[in-house]
Amino acid sequence: DFTVAMESVTAWAWGPLSFLTFVAFLRRHPARFVLQLVVSLGQLYGDILYFATEAQAGWSHSDPRPLYFWVYFVGLNGIWVLVPSALILDAGRHLAAAQRALDSPRHKAH
Repeated sequence: DFTVAMESVTAWAWGPLSFLTFVAFLRRHPARFVLQLVVSLGQLYGDILYFATEAQAGWSHSDPRPLYFWVYFVGLNGIWVLVPSALILDAGRHLAAAQRALDSPRHKAH
């Protein structure tokens, strides 16, 4: 049930928002890094819930064979933890740089 609910949110919210983020980057829209941060946080949150729900169930929905568990379940799903994490750091770096530039004292021309 959880997976169906999570994937519904992915399809109806994160999918279109991801496309909007893509368009924002193509057009160099000022909100592009905010959108990147929101989408990445949403994806990472879903991944954490996915892994936590499975761990709470004692990994009962996962094939216990080591190759399947570590390569497929952990490895391939882990990509969806690493990529959003990297994008969160990237967005944070850009947003912090923009805030630093906004906060820096400006010299008035005399």
